[in-house]
Amino acid sequence: MPTEPPAPMKYAGARAGLEGALGAVTVPSPEPQRIKTLSSEEVSGLDALELAPKREKGKLGLRIWNSAWPKLLAILIVLLAWELAYVSGWKPSYVFPSPLDTFKTLGDLVTTADFWDGVRLTMTRAITGFALAVAIGTVIGAAVSRFAPLRAAIGSLITGLQTMPSIMWFPLAILLFQLGEQAIMFVVVIGAAPSVANGLISGIDYVPRTWLRVGQVMGMKGFARYRHLILPASLPSFVSGLKQGWAFSWRSLMAGELLVIVPGTISIGVRMQNARDLSDTPLVISYILVVLIIGILIDQLFNVADNALRKRWGLTGS
Repeated sequence: MPTEPPAPMKYAGARAGLEGALGAVTVPSPEPQRIKTLSSEEVSGLDALELAPKREKGKLGLRIWNSAWPKLLAILIVLLAWELAYVSGWKPSYVFPSPLDTFKTLGDLVTTADFWDGVRLTMTRAITGFALAVAIGTVIGAAVSRFAPLRAAIGSLITGLQTMPSIMWFPLAILLFQLGEQAIMFVVVIGAAPSVANGLISGIDYVPRTWLRVGQVMGMKGFARYRHLILPASLPSFVSGLKQGWAFSWRSLMAGELLVIVPGTISIGVRMQNARDLSDTPLVISYILVVLIIGILIDQLFNVADNALRKRWGLTGS
């Protein structure tokens, strides 16, 4: 009985021809790949991937109106409640004036040079005290966040100082510095610095650990690590701490100008105290409105900076 040849021998000729063809072809050896060095423009493009995309700006008037109408509505509600309280006869008109009388007094007030001299003195104190508080609070916050023993020693003390009413420091400030500018500056600084320090500490605590490891791999150490990695990453929380610190310093300053009258200086607080001594309620309320307006304007500046940072780092909703 004839037997069939084995299957592997069936394709022997084809295999030999293929092997001969491959042997005749010289296969070039692969060239070593070169590592491409990124240019500065390409690196900037990679960094931009971490940031929020730029949005097309809409109409300026519409954006201003969308931002302004809730505030205008709130002001209208307050004025309506004020007028209703005046009309009801809750207090005599010389004690509780109408909004019209108060705004007339305020209009006459802002046209005088003495008023702007007082505003300039108060704002100079506020900016000076707040700048000192920022410098001291930043140094303390960076030191506490870096050294664990220092945090264990004074971490809770900073929080306690932040929650302490600023007016409690004035008796000590008067004993230490008498009735002078130093007494007011002391209370402003000690009222604002803890908030600044806590804002920086919170920001540093929430820096992603991955970023710190990347910075370590890139050789960032000491001051360069804080300058180029930790402080920029903690900016949103730090700005919130600055905003809160300004609120504490502004309230401390107003209390100081009412309690500590420095001879030869006429500030907003001193003028308000004089109006109270004269029982001039419209003038007292006018100065209250001035302090309120200044506080709102400064708060809006902090909001603009905070929103710009959050948009820059893609922390706002789309």
